[in-house]
Amino acid sequence: MKVYLDNAATTPMAPEVLEAMMPYFTSHFGNPSSSHAFGRKTKTAIEAARRTIAQHLHCSPSEIYFTSGGTEADNFALTSSIVDLGCTHIITSKIEHSAVIKTAQLLCEKYNVKLSLVELTPDGSVDMEHLEVLLATHGRSCVSLMHANNEIGNMISLTEVGHLCAKYNAIFHSDTVQTMGHYAIHTDEVPIHFLNASAHKFHGPKGVGFIYINKSLKVNAAMTGGGQERGLRGGTENLYGIVGLAKALDLAATHMEDHAAHVRDVKNYMIAQLETNIPGIRFNGRSKESDALYTVLNATLPEGENADMMLFLLDLDGVACSGGSACSSGAAKGSHVLEGINALQPHCASLRFSFSRYTTRVEIDFALEKIKDHCRAATAASM
Repeated sequence: MKVYLDNAATTPMAPEVLEAMMPYFTSHFGNPSSSHAFGRKTKTAIEAARRTIAQHLHCSPSEIYFTSGGTEADNFALTSSIVDLGCTHIITSKIEHSAVIKTAQLLCEKYNVKLSLVELTPDGSVDMEHLEVLLATHGRSCVSLMHANNEIGNMISLTEVGHLCAKYNAIFHSDTVQTMGHYAIHTDEVPIHFLNASAHKFHGPKGVGFIYINKSLKVNAAMTGGGQERGLRGGTENLYGIVGLAKALDLAATHMEDHAAHVRDVKNYMIAQLETNIPGIRFNGRSKESDALYTVLNATLPEGENADMMLFLLDLDGVACSGGSACSSGAAKGSHVLEGINALQPHCASLRFSFSRYTTRVEIDFALEKIKDHCRAATAASM
């Protein structure tokens, strides 16, 4: 049996999404920038996709720009904030995605702006009082905080952070890659300037995403070329990817409550079984709590000799999970998120399990048996 519990890294594509994309791999192949009928056909499909996304975000289609994914959009938002919008200070946290942390560091070096890391509570939540102190004591700031942490599931209130940023005339960017398609986000109710998404996190294709840019902002091109995306991102559009992105988001948004109920049930079942069968297990951040991202569970197993090999051993068993972000899987050190909340423990394996609407209890039972086997083996070896 093969069990996939790494949906925070990527999700399997929904069959309906592939079906929607197929005509654009075959008969509908025209360049969207061409004026003939072939081009008009594909241009119409792109604009229909843009309208679908805008409808679910409660914004204007003109505020949606297609990208290659979340990383490109993170770079665009932060760079625009410094270069185009007059921000002289970036506020983020030490447990953000590397696309934000590394971009912020490079921008600060290149443009001589200040970088501040907001303090975190012991469970990894943003300290809102410290965030206000940072906003009040510096020049115009760009605040970049992810809606939900991709490893420990801690969430911020977009509304609360947005209003605080508005109070200090700050630019607010949130990476919503983990929450898009899982939570309703209405930009007409949230004071936010930039947010972004990647299709492959909600059962769409890889290599395509979008950035929402509030219509009040005046920013320059992220990529110059033929003037696509209303001049902000040159280059021939990822036609079939865009069609698949819109279909995936439409499916996720239409069935959001049912999908959430299913995933919560699977996750809560796994929590209960882990607590019952693995004495000494500990859950990291707020991932176990009801107010956390419901698709993610981060757990540290009891100390054992095979801790460094746990991911490899589970993979051999047919169970796919992760020790942190897939984007840093080649790193020699442990998760920077767990390190950032002082949750890394020597000789203990920390595992991130992440679920989707396709995950079943049968799969959870299989994974649990393999985890129990390895924990028992580690205990026996230490005696």
